[in-house]
Amino acid sequence: MTVTDVRKDREHLTMTMTAEFDAPVERVWEMWSNPRKLERWWGPPTSPATFVDHDLSIGGRINYFMTGPEGDQPRGWWSVRAVDAPSHLEFENGFADDRGNPDLDMPIMRMRVNLAERSSGGTVMTVETAFTSLETMNQLITMGMEEGLKQAMSQIDALLVNVGTA
Repeated sequence: MTVTDVRKDREHLTMTMTAEFDAPVERVWEMWSNPRKLERWWGPPTSPATFVDHDLSIGGRINYFMTGPEGDQPRGWWSVRAVDAPSHLEFENGFADDRGNPDLDMPIMRMRVNLAERSSGGTVMTVETAFTSLETMNQLITMGMEEGLKQAMSQIDALLVNVGTA
C-alpha cells in the first residue's frame, strides 16, 4: 500500500509521511535495522544506497552513500538519538562530504520513525522530518526530498514480500 499521506506543516516545520504495509511491525522494523535491507530501499530507485556503517544504538552513527544514474555518489549520515525496537527510531540526518564527514554547509534534519500495528493487521509507519527553519524546509523540499522519500518508501512492499532475501 505504501505512502498513504504526506503532510507539510510549515508552522511547526515538519513534513510527515504515513505508509501502510501488509506485514507485522517486526518485519517492517527490519527495513531499518538490517543495513542490507535498508540499502535496498533508502533512496529513490535510480539512486540506490550503500550503508558503510550502521550502528543502530543510541549515540550510534550510520554512514551511507547513494549512487546516481551518472555514477555520482552523494553521501549522508545519521546520528541515532532514540531507539525502541521495533516501534520507534529517531535520528539526525545530514549530508556528508566525500570522506563521510558531516557537511556543515548543508541542513540537518531530525527524523522520527514510528511503527504501529494497523487495526486491520499489518503496520502503519509514520516518518516525521523536523526542519530547523522554514528556509531549510523549503530548500530540501525543492531539492526533491518529498518525492525522493516517497519513491524510496514505495520500494518497501516488494522487499516485505521477499521474506527470504537479505
